[in-house]
Amino acid sequence: MSIKIITDSSSDLPKNLQETYDIEVVPLNIQFGEEHYKAGVTLDNPTFYKKMRESKELPKSACPAPYDFLESYKKMDVDDSIIVLTISSGLSGTYDSAVLAKNMLLEEQPNRKIEVIDSSNGSPGMVILLVQAARAIEDGKSFEEVVALLKAAIPKTNTFILLDTLENVIKGGRLDRFKGAIANVLNIKISLRVDNEGKIEVFEKVRGDKKALREFIDSIGEHTNEFENKVVSLSHSNCEEKGREVLAEIMSRYPFKEGILTEMGPVIGTYAGEGGIVFSFESPVRNQKI
Repeated sequence: MSIKIITDSSSDLPKNLQETYDIEVVPLNIQFGEEHYKAGVTLDNPTFYKKMRESKELPKSACPAPYDFLESYKKMDVDDSIIVLTISSGLSGTYDSAVLAKNMLLEEQPNRKIEVIDSSNGSPGMVILLVQAARAIEDGKSFEEVVALLKAAIPKTNTFILLDTLENVIKGGRLDRFKGAIANVLNIKISLRVDNEGKIEVFEKVRGDKKALREFIDSIGEHTNEFENKVVSLSHSNCEEKGREVLAEIMSRYPFKEGILTEMGPVIGTYAGEGGIVFSFESPVRNQKI
């Protein structure tokens, strides 16, 4: 008997970590016009960014069907316990779909141990939570202990998004095209964050690339001074070199134990737009400055 972890593709969990910790990933559905894809299965990241760049409208995402989750649950040995971590319910219906699948499984196997947890996050925030859970399992923690660990960590996990372009904000109707044009001329950069309800909100508007990036990184020190044994995770939106540089600067300024770099897939990548950077870290309380 063992504890298995299942997540969805909006976690953007790197392949090496999927394999190291044997984490099953259920893909979300992506739609460009009449074309339908499964993220990471029939649509890879390079193709996604190319299609998004060429499209006049933003792609739409849809949660996996309950049967997609049920199929993953049934891959596990009947003696295995299952922990499912999904993208924020404030961003997707994926959590509800996973819960429906859980109920379907329990109708057939009423004695199964399975917990579905709303991460209230996405991409790098989910990576941090998944790695914590996987390492707790390696350390011999029980099913109940791992579930409790995740539920305690979620309200402490911060996620910030720095946009390189306003194109997707304009396409998505969050910013008027005229105002967006003015912002571009004035080189105004917008940063977003995941709020306490797991939804995305505007955090700051700053003029100039360097100032925006500096304040973006400064926000870590404004929210926590606890770095011992902590992980920072950073996702880049089709800009690996930039992502590596930003992560290196974060690691040079703050004594995190580990930094994890990953590439944003279609779900969070649609919010961030090409060239965007998203990072997550743990603090005493999410979005509360110290």
